[in-house]
Amino acid sequence: MKAFINNNKRTIAVLLAAVVIFVAARIWVSPASGEDTGTQPEEYAEYDTGTVLEILSDSTEADDAADGAYRGDQLMLVEITSGRYEGETMQVYNYVGPLYGAPLKVGDSAVLIVSTYADGSHTATVYEFNRLLALAAIIALFVIATVLVGGKTGAKSLISLVITLICIFLILLPMLMKGFPTLLTVFLICAYVAVVSFTILGGVSRKTLCASLATICGIAVALLFGLAAQALARIDGLRLADVEPLLQLRQTGTPIGLRYLLVGGIVISALGAVMDVAMSIASAISEIHSVNPTLSTKELFRSGMNIGRDMVGTMTNTLILAFLGSSFVIVIYLYSIGLQPYQLLSSSYFAIEVISGISSSIGVIISVPLTALISAYVHGWQKAIKKIR
Repeated sequence: MKAFINNNKRTIAVLLAAVVIFVAARIWVSPASGEDTGTQPEEYAEYDTGTVLEILSDSTEADDAADGAYRGDQLMLVEITSGRYEGETMQVYNYVGPLYGAPLKVGDSAVLIVSTYADGSHTATVYEFNRLLALAAIIALFVIATVLVGGKTGAKSLISLVITLICIFLILLPMLMKGFPTLLTVFLICAYVAVVSFTILGGVSRKTLCASLATICGIAVALLFGLAAQALARIDGLRLADVEPLLQLRQTGTPIGLRYLLVGGIVISALGAVMDVAMSIASAISEIHSVNPTLSTKELFRSGMNIGRDMVGTMTNTLILAFLGSSFVIVIYLYSIGLQPYQLLSSSYFAIEVISGISSSIGVIISVPLTALISAYVHGWQKAIKKIR
């Protein structure tokens, strides 16, 4: 253990500093003790789970016009398995349509909306099939596959992924809800995630330093290009799909910034791809330098560019297809209604997808020469210092 600590002092120091920053940020965005969080209203709804004991009636049937999806409703006897009414048996309706709900059978677990009224009475309806176990199994298979194939590196990547999700849900989102500047907050969180992830994966070394600097520069480029494209196209986060609830939230007093959510999403989308490119090129240049330390800065840069050019095509294609795939349904819809080219090109949806895809791709593309340049100079300085000594 002592030998491990001695060999990894710098890595441990960086990770401890990251923990301190995380804890400080978390304390900063947490509600102050004694802060008024409001009183519970007389009438309210809660989400609890329940198990189907018996199907009392069932009118659901497949609808050929809805591609075989079910329509209708079920009346079921359900035992509540969580919340204040745990253990109670209730009659619960399950309303099913092509776009919501699904027929349930005896033994299924469901998420319920339990409504409590001012007189103390309460009713429940099915919100959705309880997918917790299914999702847990899917995640477990992903973890097993990652560890079996990736070994220790795969395990480290999972730790990095968990840290990324924690930073987004426990730091970034609370900060945005408190009115912190959208772009600055997103950029700093992404930079923090990149540095911590690279440190976990590769420790503190010239390779991780180069990859971290290049990633920060790459997402900065994506951010600036996104801002410029947003201004040029005269569109912003207020035109995003599903932003209306956030607008209503802002109008009721939550100071969340909406206009820059489009560019903030671009930065987050670009982060993973930029990290991938930056680490691949930085690692390759580090390996080239270790094999042939006599190579000049210019030669190392040229090697990095040659490696990076092979990555640009596939990474850019990956990003564009990712954006297209996530919007595949709306793409089919737009195609089906036969929009004229000018109608499609001028729509806010099309503009947002183009700006998002291209801005993220620009960040990836520019990270190639940035990583090659930074890595070449860092290793070149090392060579120059050795000559002086």
